[in-house]
Amino acid sequence: MLVNLVEILKQAEEKKCAVGAFNTPNLECITAVLNAAERLNVPVIIAHAQLHEPVAPLAVIGPVMVEKARQAKVPVCVHLDHCETLDYMQQALDLGFTGAMYDGSLLPYEENLANTRKAVAMARPYHCGVEAELGALASREGGESAGSGPVYTDPEQAAVFCRETGIDALAPSFGTAHGIYKSKPVLDLERVRIIAEKTGLPLVMHGGSGVSPEDYRTGIRNGLRKINYYSYMSRAGVTAVKNLLAGEEVTFFHDLALAAQQAMEADAEKAMRIFEG
Repeated sequence: MLVNLVEILKQAEEKKCAVGAFNTPNLECITAVLNAAERLNVPVIIAHAQLHEPVAPLAVIGPVMVEKARQAKVPVCVHLDHCETLDYMQQALDLGFTGAMYDGSLLPYEENLANTRKAVAMARPYHCGVEAELGALASREGGESAGSGPVYTDPEQAAVFCRETGIDALAPSFGTAHGIYKSKPVLDLERVRIIAEKTGLPLVMHGGSGVSPEDYRTGIRNGLRKINYYSYMSRAGVTAVKNLLAGEEVTFFHDLALAAQQAMEADAEKAMRIFEG
């Protein structure tokens, strides 16, 4: 069933757990994530990141995501991830997306604030929840460097930002990074607790792949209610395809696609179990 971001995060808050948000740039990813969520009977978020536009145009994959969410046996939010332009966000709203993350984290604070306000105003008539980011991760959504390193979110500034924008969820920076970790991340999870306390909002972990189960659980106790997870799930699919090709001659592409889907499904299910606590 299709639900909005606010509803699904409220469910997570009531259970004191986190809901997984998985990028789904193709049908195999969508199917893998929804199969895992239905098997565990847990709510889930399927997301489309703006950077995936070249390989998965929003106009093509968006309607598929919305329809698959409507058909699902569990609550599903269809979410726009890392949207950097309001025009792109409008496209997602018109398609029926029920969550949107406006990412102005690389902009000057006042510009991020002003654009986030506009995003909230745009989303309200569509009953779409809005997430925003304050601070900057060590790497961008595509895995490329964000510059000199992470810019940790200031809790006092976060409280002002949330109050003045009216957002429904905040993605703070506390030491995570997008992509595959080259070493174990060192997370400031106490900062998460303080930001959650000062903002009163559900918090979001970006760069959630590759974090230890212990850090996930501590972060959830401290106020994380949405965890973005994609890179390691995607890597599981790639590994499955490589293993299949190494073991036998493969004639049909759909055999590769199925192997990738099944591996991603198993990886997503493992993550969901941890997020549920």
